[in-house]
Amino acid sequence: MSERDLHNGGDCLANHFLIAMPALDDPNFAQTVTLVCEHSAEGAMGIVINRPTEVTLEDLFQHLELEIHDSRAKERVVYAGGPVQRDRGFVLHPPGEEWDATLRISEEIAVTTSRDILAALARGEGPERCLVALGYAGWGAGQLEEEMGQNAWLSGPASPEVVFDTESAQRWRAAAAGIGVDIALLSSETGHA
Repeated sequence: MSERDLHNGGDCLANHFLIAMPALDDPNFAQTVTLVCEHSAEGAMGIVINRPTEVTLEDLFQHLELEIHDSRAKERVVYAGGPVQRDRGFVLHPPGEEWDATLRISEEIAVTTSRDILAALARGEGPERCLVALGYAGWGAGQLEEEMGQNAWLSGPASPEVVFDTESAQRWRAAAAGIGVDIALLSSETGHA
């Protein structure tokens, strides 16, 4: 099975947003936007981008025993990236610098999981535009395709502006608006014409 044949002849969803439909009431994903980082016949992996936590970058750096030189670390929040491996960090950022473990998602977004990027951020030398998350969302083979078929998600191309420049409370609506949908007008019940 090719990636283009993943779900009913549709395209691979890497570098796409999964926008939770209003009826999706799973507490891990209600009203979320997830950036799909990888998608293949074996499954999918993504980072929820609109669930800020009470943890700041300063808290994370202290936990990792990284010396902090960036005063903005107190204000920058860490996001709940999903329910899997909540103790593992993921940094979404524009591609550019080389880090030890980076996956390029698109020309505009990459995800890094190595400690070197966090150390650079603590020094005030990391990427200016970034989103730091703990945990990720994961789907086994066919699981995401099944959820798409059950109308649990809308999907559309990822936008770095939504990831990096939009307030987290506005990302769900902004991601939907990016594909021409006013999410507030959708009923929690879906129907077919």
